[in-house]
Amino acid sequence: MSKLIYVETSVPSFYTETREAEDVRIRRRWTREWWHLPVTRRLVTSVVVQTELSQIPDAQRREAALALIHPLEQVIYSPAVEEIVEVYLAHKLMPREGLGDAAHLALASFYECDILITWNCKHLANANKTDHIRRVNALLGLRTPLLVTPLELLEQDDENEP
Repeated sequence: MSKLIYVETSVPSFYTETREAEDVRIRRRWTREWWHLPVTRRLVTSVVVQTELSQIPDAQRREAALALIHPLEQVIYSPAVEEIVEVYLAHKLMPREGLGDAAHLALASFYECDILITWNCKHLANANKTDHIRRVNALLGLRTPLLVTPLELLEQDDENEP
């Protein structure tokens, strides 16, 4: 059975990253390795990701990132998702200025994604926030997706090798 994976903005952003700092190069490599894995999965994204990628200043990177997500199914940002975002903000899961983070989590939770993949380790893939996120989602009757980086999924896939 294929896993439903919500692709958050930082993933296509790192895929197309051109900076040459060692940590950036490493994350870019891991992102590209994960993106091209020959596994069964269903990748989805949203207009929130598209909007955030549209703000990349470098035109070549911006177009490459948008082209990368273009074939992915887009989940809909609806009034129900907006209500979830407001609950997240009220429970201080994410800061209001990081509204995109709350929107990504709300979309992935509302659409029952198995995984939300991200390089955002401050507000999303953060073990110190996971319990709080689960509690708020439980109050809302939502299942919490696994919040992971591409590296974590690479390691998981390596463990499944024969």
